Amino acid sequence: MNLIALIILLALLLDTALNLTADILNLGQLSAELPPKLTGWYDADQYRRSQNYLRINTRFGWITRLVDLTVLLIFWFGGGFTWLDGWVRALNYPPVATGLIFIGALGFFKVLIGQPFALYDTFVIEARFGFNKTTWKTYIFDRFKALVLAVLIGAPLLAVVLLFFQYAGVNAWWYCWLLTVGFMLLMQYIAPTWIMPLFNKFEPLAEGELRAAILAYARQINFPLDNIVVMDGSKRSTKSNAFFTGFGRHRRIALFDTLIAKHTTEELVAVLAHEMGHFKQKHILKMMIIGIAQSGLMFYILSWFVSYPALFQAFGVEHVSVYAGLVFFGLLYAPLDTVMGIAMQYLSRRHEYEADRFAAATAPQGKALAQALKKLSVDNLSNLCPHPFYVFLNYSHPPVLQRIEAIEKNG
Repeated sequence: MNLIALIILLALLLDTALNLTADILNLGQLSAELPPKLTGWYDADQYRRSQNYLRINTRFGWITRLVDLTVLLIFWFGGGFTWLDGWVRALNYPPVATGLIFIGALGFFKVLIGQPFALYDTFVIEARFGFNKTTWKTYIFDRFKALVLAVLIGAPLLAVVLLFFQYAGVNAWWYCWLLTVGFMLLMQYIAPTWIMPLFNKFEPLAEGELRAAILAYARQINFPLDNIVVMDGSKRSTKSNAFFTGFGRHRRIALFDTLIAKHTTEELVAVLAHEMGHFKQKHILKMMIIGIAQSGLMFYILSWFVSYPALFQAFGVEHVSVYAGLVFFGLLYAPLDTVMGIAMQYLSRRHEYEADRFAAATAPQGKALAQALKKLSVDNLSNLCPHPFYVFLNYSHPPVLQRIEAIEKNG
């Protein structure tokens, strides 16, 4: 085992240990006493169910994480990468085609290993707590459509990346960076129009009190908006959400039908005021710029390691290749990616507070956002008091109680 192999192994074990510690602390934070802010919103049974939901999901997460790590280590130290590289090379295809087969085989194997856990999560855990509405037919078609999209969109993108690193020399990293940036921007237009409708129905919000209230608020804050749609979220789950997608004339606001069914007009306007606040505060633009910079850094570092012999020796692979280098670099880069992810989540939590303040200050009934969050926490069985270390590692949004307290203080 060389130094790079040792670094990757220690990083994998450290990541597992940190997440396990965070989970244990999070479970230890559970209390039988309902937080005063939610008195009257939860009954005793609902509060017990929310805590039981957390316990079951946490322990299930331990199993999936342990299986993933065990399979990776067995495949790694059992010579799986060496065998797979020898097999794809024996096919005698050109380098890019060989790389697509190598990475595709690893991806298929990973999906295959994860399917039993995905099925159990959807049809056992989520069903047990009354969330799952997915039928077997919908589940199978979702997976099939995701596979087709991966082949039609992901494979060509990966092929170009392999092509650049195979033949473009020192310029490859920034060619790939420009390609990725272009792809990210293109998806902002393609996803709302072509991809998302493959999975859900989007119908215009009917004329009435809610539509009129949303449009009136949008005009009040000078936010051009005429594309408001309802998504059939109830097709898969009873959980609720709302989101914006796209830019310019392709921009749309989508409300889950489950959200509309459970909230008042004032609450829904406040929820959308929060989402519009992200646009008005330029959060989405800022996060996109940071994401573009991160991808540039990743490709630059990749250019140093994609053909680094010691990286291949760490995985027992004799022949240096771009396709294997991409996979091995992903494991080497993971610790830095985790650190940047934690920083991005911290920034995201700040953005959520800012969007909440915007909604509380500008919506006709700004404090209705706090009421909406209370309802959502009950309906989604949220963890009301997560441990700070768990939040630090995993939360892109502040804990719901902290958001409610800030809204009621500033609203």
